[in-house]
Amino acid sequence: MRLATSVRLLTVGVLSLAPVALGGAAHAHGDRDRAERMAQTYDAGLAVPFVSSPNVRLAAVRPGSAGVSGCFLHSAPYFVMSGLDDVTVFDVSDPVAPREVGSMPSGQFENEAMNCGERKVSRDRTDRFALIGVDLYQASPDDLEHVNDPVTGDYELVIVDVTDPTSPHVRSRVKATTSTHTVTCIDGTDCRYAYSAGDDSEVPGQGSFSILDLTDLDHPVEVDSDPAAPGTQPFRSDAVGWGGHKWNVDAAGYATHTGAGGSYIYDVRDPLHPVEVASTGAAGDTAREGSVNHFNDFIHHNSFRPNATAFRPDAPPSLANGNILLVTEEDYEDPDCSTAGSFQTWHVKRLDGSDGSIVPLAKVELADLGTYPIPAGAFCSSHWFDYHPSGIVAVGFYGGGTQLIDVTDPTAPVSHGYATWGASEVWDSMWAPVYNRKGVATSQRTNLVYSVDLVRGLDVYVVDVPGDGIGTVPSVQAPMSVAVAPGVLVGASAVLALLLHRRRRHA
Repeated sequence: MRLATSVRLLTVGVLSLAPVALGGAAHAHGDRDRAERMAQTYDAGLAVPFVSSPNVRLAAVRPGSAGVSGCFLHSAPYFVMSGLDDVTVFDVSDPVAPREVGSMPSGQFENEAMNCGERKVSRDRTDRFALIGVDLYQASPDDLEHVNDPVTGDYELVIVDVTDPTSPHVRSRVKATTSTHTVTCIDGTDCRYAYSAGDDSEVPGQGSFSILDLTDLDHPVEVDSDPAAPGTQPFRSDAVGWGGHKWNVDAAGYATHTGAGGSYIYDVRDPLHPVEVASTGAAGDTAREGSVNHFNDFIHHNSFRPNATAFRPDAPPSLANGNILLVTEEDYEDPDCSTAGSFQTWHVKRLDGSDGSIVPLAKVELADLGTYPIPAGAFCSSHWFDYHPSGIVAVGFYGGGTQLIDVTDPTAPVSHGYATWGASEVWDSMWAPVYNRKGVATSQRTNLVYSVDLVRGLDVYVVDVPGDGIGTVPSVQAPMSVAVAPGVLVGASAVLALLLHRRRRHA
């Protein structure tokens, strides 16, 4: 099915207010007119061209939601997807054919990094939940007393219980003193603490973030970094600059904080006392007024450090040595589709807090990949990505589609493949995990990419990855089902993203 007509009408209402709120500022997260044209073409059922490399095959399409982000549950084969008007749960016991099993009407912006967490509360019960980071608004029919202000914005974390995947619902909420643009569990399999994206709203020019205590899932609270001072004090992070973006935790217990100030690695093995151990320094900092840095023209968006447990100081840069930091740089201030936001590799030399501990290796923009003619009138910054153990990264490039990048040589990333549509805006791409017979996600990955698309909903691709020898045949078969214990849109996205990010940068 297509996006509901009522939702389209709601979008018109939101857009009619946009000129008053925005005052003619530049576009962000894509051009409004272009996005609306794509959506209208798709809804009208017109022929939309699909172009892919020979090593990528479309396996499934799940339309019906203006997709923004998603996450796989850790101990049950389900995928939770956030759109601009709903939260949807898919059964992925057969990952080639995800099946919708539950949905919660929920209008939110932006929640562009849906994060899944869980806690084992008894021998027979595990509580599973998804975190919604609220930027400008969130409202759901089962929780009408909580409606965020779409003009001023309310920083808040919403915990959505998905223990019963057929009945997702708001379990609790907690206000935060800093931006909840994204919120991340420090340990997704035992999520007791979560970090917010952060901003410089408390002290202009000084970045900070919130630590949220989820020990009591029904009554979460923000942790006070300085109880002696009045009010709730956030925690300091120089990655923020004028705006923080995402925390990504690696297998060694370190978390990388990305933002306008670059990428900073923290030791979070004690989550209430994070310690900075490495940073991109001036090489990744674009927060200073007037600065020009082509490794961070706007903001470091998200990151991942593969094989982190193998790290040893001052080793040569390689994936095997656990010292490669993969980063996307989002840049929607650049209207040129060929250069708007790059995918990058960095060498983590040391984790001792010393200067020059992380240095740049390489970067590729859409034009560098050379996969197909650059789209006209599109927005094509790199965005969310996910790493496959074969060394292939799946990256959402908005109008540039789903791009697959080979980083086995981190000094020279190259294209491995791609999948694009004529009417599409890919926000998130991720590899489906391999679930074991008990329904627990392992560290292995299938050869299936889930791409979350603001226009199309959810697309599933089969990718010929190096080393498995099976080509574009799915690497997994449908297992037996695993029982789980119960327990506005395309145009509006551009407008509201603009309001949010401009407010942050010029606050």
